[in-house]
Amino acid sequence: MSELMTAVRESRAHELPALLARMDTAQRRAALVELKALRKEKRGWSWDSQRKVIKPLLVAGAGCHTGAAACATWIAGRDLLGWDRPPFALVVAAMADRDPEWLGDVAHRLAARPTTAEITYDLISRLVRKSQCAVPTTEGFVRGWLQTVSSHQWQRKKREPFIDMLRADPFAPVLLPRIFEVQELPSQMLWAYETDDERRWDVTLASLPEAGLLERPALVDGCVTRLLRGGKPGEQRFFLSTLRLLALTEQEEAERIPDWVGMASDAMSTVAAHAQQVLGRLDECGRLSVRTLAEMSGAVLFRTEKKLVRSQLVLLGKALRRDPSAADELLPVVVGAFEHEDIDVRERALKLVGRHLPAAGAGVREELALSASLLGPAHRALVAEVFGTSAAGEPEAEEYEEVLPPAPVARRLDPAPVSLPELVEDVVVLGRASAPEVPVFERVLDGLVRHAHTDRSALVGALRDALTGQWWMTGGSGEGDLPHWSVRQFRAAEGIEPVLAVLLGYLSPQVVADELAAWTGTGSCVHDSLQGVSRARVWDAADAVLTGDRPFLVATPTWHTGSLDPAVLVERLREYRRLGLRPGQTDFAQALLRVRRRGQDGAAAEAESLGTPEGERLAAWLRADEPLAEVHRFDLEKKVRRRQTVERTHRILLATKERPFVKEVLPRSFHWLGQARIPTHSPCYHWDARQEIWTAVLPEDAETLAAWLLPHAANDVVEEIENDIRSLTLLTELDGPAGEALHLTLAYELGARYPEDRLAAVDALLILATQQRLDPALLGDRISVLLGHGLIKPNRLADSVRTAALTGAYRTVLSVLTGVLPGVLAHEKAPRGAGDLLGVAAECVEHCGTTGAGDIPGLAETAARGGSSQLVRQAKRLAEAWKAGVAGK
Repeated sequence: MSELMTAVRESRAHELPALLARMDTAQRRAALVELKALRKEKRGWSWDSQRKVIKPLLVAGAGCHTGAAACATWIAGRDLLGWDRPPFALVVAAMADRDPEWLGDVAHRLAARPTTAEITYDLISRLVRKSQCAVPTTEGFVRGWLQTVSSHQWQRKKREPFIDMLRADPFAPVLLPRIFEVQELPSQMLWAYETDDERRWDVTLASLPEAGLLERPALVDGCVTRLLRGGKPGEQRFFLSTLRLLALTEQEEAERIPDWVGMASDAMSTVAAHAQQVLGRLDECGRLSVRTLAEMSGAVLFRTEKKLVRSQLVLLGKALRRDPSAADELLPVVVGAFEHEDIDVRERALKLVGRHLPAAGAGVREELALSASLLGPAHRALVAEVFGTSAAGEPEAEEYEEVLPPAPVARRLDPAPVSLPELVEDVVVLGRASAPEVPVFERVLDGLVRHAHTDRSALVGALRDALTGQWWMTGGSGEGDLPHWSVRQFRAAEGIEPVLAVLLGYLSPQVVADELAAWTGTGSCVHDSLQGVSRARVWDAADAVLTGDRPFLVATPTWHTGSLDPAVLVERLREYRRLGLRPGQTDFAQALLRVRRRGQDGAAAEAESLGTPEGERLAAWLRADEPLAEVHRFDLEKKVRRRQTVERTHRILLATKERPFVKEVLPRSFHWLGQARIPTHSPCYHWDARQEIWTAVLPEDAETLAAWLLPHAANDVVEEIENDIRSLTLLTELDGPAGEALHLTLAYELGARYPEDRLAAVDALLILATQQRLDPALLGDRISVLLGHGLIKPNRLADSVRTAALTGAYRTVLSVLTGVLPGVLAHEKAPRGAGDLLGVAAECVEHCGTTGAGDIPGLAETAARGGSSQLVRQAKRLAEAWKAGVAGK
């Protein structure tokens, strides 16, 4: 046993199987006690020291356990699996003397662990082969197998069929059917191969029936089931490709009609298009009933994809030509297309109804006429042609009223928890939150400082019991002796952990002093610098609870946005003066950045009357009443990298000028705020940061923040990266003027690739309009510039403004588009999607009128062009509506 422990501590894992073979059961059990003690001991070591014993601990522990359940638990420990490749061959060798049934039990117990089964696949597969037990079919084991065979598949030659390797794999017959049950396929299965590459997974799956590895009905059902279930686009395309390669017969397709209907109704567009094609073929063959066609059409015609809706209208037209008697059942579902956002789709639906209306009964004709009468003015002539003049009706002379959402209301923060139990409860809740809100964080931080000042011992006792088991409480004794790696983690912490660790004695006063001195306010990017302010505040609060000499924090915001009422700040400073104390430098600097400055002459006089240095600085700050930094335009040109020419798209960005006053009022660690900032193309890696922190640091300087955050937002839009742009919505909720930086950011985001990002931009647009802070001319000009440089696409912008208009903000959207359209129409060849923009503008005019605006340059010339393109048709529609001055519904 002594030799075993020595080998473990000296990281001689390769010697362990031989040493274990010489030990009996009693010796192994005794050794296991020491191994467990060593495993616990290593948690306080540095990472490099831990790495040396992880592998031998894993091997030795596996060989010393006599129970299968305990052995599986030991092997699956995440602290033993580590980052390096585990020595599974040595683990199997360490258990060489166990009977096959025991080994099989361990294998199945490992396979049943969802968090580690995939990682330990290699070990499980070795145990399965050695014990000859049944092959596990759990999710983790299947994914591990798929990853392994996919890696081997990639190493094969291009023309070498992958199916040959699967034929030789003893696990394949059992695990191949499970592919369709796995929640998420390994990424290796979805790698793109050339069309004629025999290593492709979809080609291989389609050949399984011929190879005798999987029955064809099971394969077809598996693909159909996965397509019905939905999932990530890559997986959906994979199973759709496999299904197409199977080339289903007419009988196989007819047996699954309900499945195709479900896909056409709800699946992603490519899958829905395939299902629509299948149903179209079945309808032509007479295998699709009229009722089923009506059910399918009712769902598809409500989809937003124009191509799918147009194809469905064509399908309905063919069915009605073959069987006019089906008009009473099929024509009513066409009403769904009357509500489509695209005017061309609505016109196609009306014309389809007009062609087959004579075959419909009186009741159906009346129902269709009623639905058509609700269409907008653009369709009035066509409705009259189809149903008669009475159905078209006359426009009601009703004054248009803009509909905007209610303006966000600033919410006052609740005071810090007064009672100790309430504070402890909030601390625990805050520690469990993955992204705690700023108001909660601020209340708890202030509460800790207050209670540390009044009764530190009671606070420490309550927290010690409530926080048992925290990661930073397992590596030290509570006497300021945390291991070095733990201290490094604290430096990156954005929560209250450093404050708690100081209170409970896990961080020494020297560490706090070092961190306070180390903060210089600089970072790798503006995001890092902004988050650094929050981290500096946490360490400042840690110093406050360490000394207990501060009764509260002066920078705790008054409102949820992070803003601070100047009268409240004056009262806090007055209380500090009464107690003969001074607030912390970092705390007071953050308070200055948060205090409302506009029109605060009275508060400035009150602050000056305090007669303290902080009062004088606050008075000077309030009277200056200037932006933190002046924003100005700054365009970046194309750049060339070494060894590789990269055509960097010309981006429109903003810079900020130097503000010397900041250096006079704020401490050294905040001087970076007053430095001139020039934007760069280089992206940073803070996409997952808590964006609420950024706005809470500078809640009174939305323009400055917008200019600093613009390069990141612009990069995501131009490079078509999905982005969580909560910062844009947060910026619009802040008080103060909205200038070019905020409008330019909004212009970029309205053209984002992903619908979720565009929807957030629409929310920001409507909030600014509600607050009367939106400058439509400025926004239209910035959008026009971005379109001119190709930085955003017209069709995506059209989707955003259409969404905004449909909320009832037609006049707001039109006022923006009148500044955008001249630049779009000036192109000799209009960009793709320009017709969509004209269509949105036309719909706005039809609802709210022209509002007395002048003509749109280039519109008349575009409308006068020949042809029937979407651009020309929408230009004519807009020109006619503009000329008529259509007003209201």
